[in-house]
Amino acid sequence: MIDPVLWKRHGADLLPGSLRLLDQTRLPCELVYVELDDLESIIDAIRRLVVRGAPAIGCAAAYGLAAVCQHSTASAAGAFLAEAEAASGRLAASRPTAVNLRWALERCLSALRPAASAGATVAGLKRLLIETAQGIFEEDLALSRAMGRHGLSLFEGRAGLGVITHCNAGGLATSGYGTALAPIYAAQEAGLAPRVYADETRPLLQGARLTAWELQRAGVEVTVLCDNMAAALMRQERIGFVIVGADRIAANGDTANKIGTYGLAILARHHGVPFYVAAPYSTIDLAIADGGGIPIEERSGEEVTHGFGRQTAPAGVGVWNPAFDVTPSELITGIVTERGTLRAPLGRSIREFMVSAGAGR
Repeated sequence: MIDPVLWKRHGADLLPGSLRLLDQTRLPCELVYVELDDLESIIDAIRRLVVRGAPAIGCAAAYGLAAVCQHSTASAAGAFLAEAEAASGRLAASRPTAVNLRWALERCLSALRPAASAGATVAGLKRLLIETAQGIFEEDLALSRAMGRHGLSLFEGRAGLGVITHCNAGGLATSGYGTALAPIYAAQEAGLAPRVYADETRPLLQGARLTAWELQRAGVEVTVLCDNMAAALMRQERIGFVIVGADRIAANGDTANKIGTYGLAILARHHGVPFYVAAPYSTIDLAIADGGGIPIEERSGEEVTHGFGRQTAPAGVGVWNPAFDVTPSELITGIVTERGTLRAPLGRSIREFMVSAGAGR
């Protein structure tokens, strides 16, 4: 299993420790880990995509908050809570689209607040913070495994089925197993030998650099294609389905994912290929009615004009570089969750699912 996010103990106990991240900017050529315990370095790592993928960002933020707050010199619970809230606000602003980031931080603060009011010591609050982060990590791993079990039914027992995925929603994007890649791993473990086509995913090539790396490492047959080749592939190759991850899902089922996902969904509809999203309950944001309300992060134009250091566009040219786009719910065949696959009408299915999942937990 891949370890993109871990808590590195400095002794036998949970504290002291540090946030350990697999530096995904160095893949696929170098396997490098970094250990961080200060706020600015953790924010920088999230922004630079050292860690990326909505669930992994959530885990990293929770561990990061614990790493930062372990150094607090506050003597009173109220002062410690204020420091934690301030650090959480800074972390939450580092990536605006992935709802798991804010969700994980709020879950940490929701654990701290009543304990602080009840007279917990600062030492007790520090321990509660890391225990909450550990719980988020362990829950994410369990949810990923459950998505794999439920998503296995998409293969209908067929061996050698062709599947297209976009960006990276595997172990690198989660606590170690995946969302969109979880059913693929489950199929591989079941002996179905899926054939995966990974969009390279411009401009940062998460599909080529990351998805291909981890699938190949797991023994899954994987073929990389440029993003603009997916239509030709669907036309000539029998594709069983498309499956992608999500950074935020609105209440009606509109889904934000890596830029290029919307176009892939349109291609899938035209070619009669089912289009699935895989995500845990923490990715659903019932406070946003539809995709129009999802904030879309825009990144530096240099990612396009100077990809990986080489200039590929004229100096001074304008660049539009949104990191995500929104796929309308009507283009989505189903959403694979830890409790099964949600089907149309997605708005109603999501509401029922969130009630059953205990959305407020």
